[in-house]
Amino acid sequence: MPQRDVISWTAMIGGYVQNGFVEKALQTFKQMRFAGVKPDFLTFPSMFDNLPQTDVIAWTAMFSGYAENGFYKDALKFFESMKHSGTLPNAVSFASVLLICSNAGLVDEGLTYFNHMNNHYGITPTVNHYVCMVDLIPRAGYLEETLNFIIKMPVKPVVLVWTCFLGACRSHMNIGLGVYTATLLFDLDPKKSLPSVLLSKIYAEVGWWDECQMVRRLMKDRGIKKIPGCSWIEAHKTIHTFFAGDRVHPDTLNLCKVGETGSGDEGSRIFSRFKTVT
Repeated sequence: MPQRDVISWTAMIGGYVQNGFVEKALQTFKQMRFAGVKPDFLTFPSMFDNLPQTDVIAWTAMFSGYAENGFYKDALKFFESMKHSGTLPNAVSFASVLLICSNAGLVDEGLTYFNHMNNHYGITPTVNHYVCMVDLIPRAGYLEETLNFIIKMPVKPVVLVWTCFLGACRSHMNIGLGVYTATLLFDLDPKKSLPSVLLSKIYAEVGWWDECQMVRRLMKDRGIKKIPGCSWIEAHKTIHTFFAGDRVHPDTLNLCKVGETGSGDEGSRIFSRFKTVT
């Protein structure tokens, strides 16, 4: 075909599913994503409508797939459809839904789902659910409320909970709560670099350069090193990892040549992704 868009890809996937070639359908879906074509609201139903049994696992995979591709409202519609079909959500389903609400900034909806977990379905929230809520609530600017939520948690807040809250303090430029949270994290895990990095960024973004440098000096004195960011690139069915500023990867030149001389979209996409990392 001279042009393969999402419609033609979806038609291929649907054809495989309808004739029982589920693995072929999944492979085609992977090829579509690798080609840079984004699924639409018709792609996923064409893969799961013909499942012999739609249990909670299938439903959760369905609306999680929608969410991963940015269709948050459609994902929540599928969650509601799952409940209407008589399939009861489990703890994993609610964790996915809370994460969807957090990514979409749907604070009220997330609070409603969180309350329904225990009140309607008898599911006791775990630390993962609380982490989602600590990420969700501050999106509406409710930092003090989030802190009270953490303090009243029936389970002991783990490092991830406080780290998530520190990120929210940075987003809202709240120095007081940021310093308070970072101090707690220093005591909980003094070797972690992220709390120090976030605190220094809070100081820098409000123009407190002396305090920012002080945090950087403390990191150096304590031997705390920031782990550089990294990216993963798939080329020739092999995953390659590159750190920021990486020039020592043994396949650096080969990957560049793939981008410069490779055929089709694959080579140009790999090369462009590689250039952004190095």
